[in-house]
Amino acid sequence: MKKGSKFGLRVGILVFLSCGIGACSHGKKEEKTLAVNTGTEKAETEGTTPKKPLSQEFKDYWYAGDAEITSYQLQQARYGELREGKAVLIYVTEPFLPDAQVKADGNNPTNVPVLKLNKTKKYLTGIYPYSIMSSTFYPVHDNQHALKSSLSVQEWCGHVYAQLNNREAFEFTSHSYFEGEADQNLSLDKALLENEIWNRIRINPQDLPVGKIEIIPALEYFRVQHNPIRAYTATASISTANGMSSYSIVYENTERKLTIDFSATFPYEIEGWEESFTSGYGPNAKTMVSKGSKLKTLKTPYWGQNSNKYLHLRDSLEL
Repeated sequence: MKKGSKFGLRVGILVFLSCGIGACSHGKKEEKTLAVNTGTEKAETEGTTPKKPLSQEFKDYWYAGDAEITSYQLQQARYGELREGKAVLIYVTEPFLPDAQVKADGNNPTNVPVLKLNKTKKYLTGIYPYSIMSSTFYPVHDNQHALKSSLSVQEWCGHVYAQLNNREAFEFTSHSYFEGEADQNLSLDKALLENEIWNRIRINPQDLPVGKIEIIPALEYFRVQHNPIRAYTATASISTANGMSSYSIVYENTERKLTIDFSATFPYEIEGWEESFTSGYGPNAKTMVSKGSKLKTLKTPYWGQNSNKYLHLRDSLEL
């Protein structure tokens, strides 16, 4: 790709609305801002491939000033038993600062437009609750790994936080109340991230990797299973039938398998998932399957709907 003005002419102009620029900022006035999605030539040469163009239907759907919120009935394996709960996937586009690796509050030529996924799970383990949230920021131009992925887990024993940043290598930081994993700072070779698969499906599932792959499982897997973070060898496949596609990842030398079901046509909505892994400890450990089944979807600018008068929207999502 040529540098200079010819490069600038080849990139698109996108309208960044609500969570793109002015929303999700706790009281800031919503803005409608025109931003050029170029990034810098430096960013284009550091481990990235040329930006893939965005279709008009993608722009119309993801830059309409709304987030997409989908609720799921959750069956989650924990401590060798299945727990009933709810999961929510919240997708929204926003500008991202590649150096600071946070959401940008304004226009900047180095901003990277991302599709952000906030994924939440809530379920009970006996008397006490679990609350899990992950956030993954993936470039809408589908030309590099997620720029950042983070995870927090809260339950009555304590809480943990983990974060992976995409820089020259993957930089991993974790804080936990467990002695063996209290404070960690690691550098990892770059590989496919399970966390970013959920974003890539929504952008361009035709480009998902298939066959033998090296992949870093979800941050939730490492923290909940108390395993050291690393890449695994796995086999990935995709199939389509009756308007539904399924992307499956089978990990070698482990019981872990993940299958994500999504609509075969744009906007490739996530219909559900199944995840198998070893649950429980010692003689009670066994392979179990967790599932998420779609309930309702709502497209709405939720960041401006924090008044009590909007509580009925939770009923719309069956939450």
